[in-house]
Formats: sequence, C-alpha cells, structure tokens
Amino acid sequence: MGLMKTKAISSIFVLFAIAAGMASMAPAAYADHAEVSIGAVEESGFSQSCVEAGCYTPMIATVDVGGVVTMTNTDPTGVHTFTSGTVNGFTPSPDGAFDTGVLMSGDAFEWSPTEAGTYPYYCMLHTWMIGEIIVQEVAAEEEVPEEVPEEVAEEVELMVMISDSQVMGGTQIELEFNVLHLNYDLTATQNGEVVFEEKGLHSMELIATHQIDALGSDENPIDVEVVSLGIGAPGDEDSWTGPVGQVTTAKVVPEFGTIAMMVLAVAIISIVAVTAKSRVVPRF
Repeated sequence: MGLMKTKAISSIFVLFAIAAGMASMAPAAYADHAEVSIGAVEESGFSQSCVEAGCYTPMIATVDVGGVVTMTNTDPTGVHTFTSGTVNGFTPSPDGAFDTGVLMSGDAFEWSPTEAGTYPYYCMLHTWMIGEIIVQEVAAEEEVPEEVPEEVAEEVELMVMISDSQVMGGTQIELEFNVLHLNYDLTATQNGEVVFEEKGLHSMELIATHQIDALGSDENPIDVEVVSLGIGAPGDEDSWTGPVGQVTTAKVVPEFGTIAMMVLAVAIISIVAVTAKSRVVPRF
C-alpha cells in the first residue's frame, strides 16, 4: 500500500418520489421469478476484462423460493464452476448451498432454493468470476401496495471518498462508497489532457481501485472526477435508484509509495552505519 495523501469526500441528499420510483421498480423487483438461467461470459476464464461488467450473465439474478435456477457453462472456450460462497483474492470459502462441480462447455446444473436470502457464488477455477443470486419469498409480491401516495418521498445519501497513492510508477486511485452496486464514470485529466477515462463502471463492493499511468505534482496535479449513474445491477438501468449525475472531484498529488519509502529508509540506515564505522578514536 502506498502513502495516502489526497482525500475528497462528497455527499448529496437526493429526494425522489416513491410513487414514481417504486412504480418503475415494482415489475422488476416483484415480478414472477419462478425460473432463471445464468451463463458464463465467453473467454471469462482467460481474461479478467469481464470483471467490471460481470463474468456471469446476469451477474445478479433473482428467483423465488422453490423456483429453479439453471446454471449453464455458455463459454465455449473453457470449463467453469458455479460454487456458492465467497472468495477473497485467490482464497475461496464455499458455504455448501450449491456446487455444480466442473461444467464443460454446454453442461448445465439446476438448483432449487428453499430459503430466502442472498447467495454469492464464484468459479473455483477462475476466482475473479463472481456473481449473486437473490432468493425472494413468493408472497413478497402481495405486500406491494397498488398505489403509493405521491407526497411520500425517500431520502438517499451517496458518499464517495477518493484516495490516492504512488504505485508502480503511476497513481492508484481508491474510491470508497457507502452503497453497494454503484454505477459510475471515472475521468482523470492532467494539464488539460485526459490520462484515464472509463465509462459505465460498476462496483460490487464498497471499494474500487483504478491504476492511472501518470504522476501528479504540486505544479501539475491530476484532476479526478467521479460521476454517479445510479445504484443497481449493470445492464438493468431501468431499475437503478439513487442519485444520478452527482459529481465528486479531487486533485491528486501522490507522495512516495511504500517501496520508495523503504528505499529511503535503507539509505538513511546505511548512512548511519557508515558514520558509526568512521568514528575517529583518539590515541594517547
């Protein structure tokens, strides 16, 4: 980890009517989900480029209790698993809810959930492949009122913290959110030129990191801009909620990273050692 220098916090309170929001969300959130199919993105076992958009498709699926989830290896280039549990880096932690075992291309596995809840899963062979299955009670549909008073509103607060550090000759940007599944655009400029630009990014976790191949300085900082697009599953923009268009900015001037500080420390220790050895001892 490098030495953190710049931190920018932005928060915004966004009010929107539940009448409009819930009316548009209700068909997706409470629709009949008796059956759902999940596949694997092509070449997801050879490249991690699918991580942002999702290596399973859909990356987040919803099914009713007692429904059927069909998991199919739709990747013609490799073998995969659908294993319930979580993974930390390259360390998997299966929870035993379901496990397809190794599926060859075209092979399928069916799972029928018996309890409501959220079931994360991953590929045992390619741990960067992660997904999530949301199991809901069938009766949840009956709890949605047909009409919601327009005067009732929901308050949503989005906070984004931007930190930076000098890493591998460039700048590593760390974004910390207070909500999961935030969709956003990230742009970095230096001296009026774009040095990094990615549109339609998605963060499944509360922290996302990005590497910029440029270094800032006090005279020539890197300007970072994060624009929120909404909260929800990627590719399902119609059901996104939360603030849209919120802009968070920061000026990045990273200091020494960990490696640079270690080198500096070793140099200081060497100077002290040489000085100690060079002491003149008076002779009588």
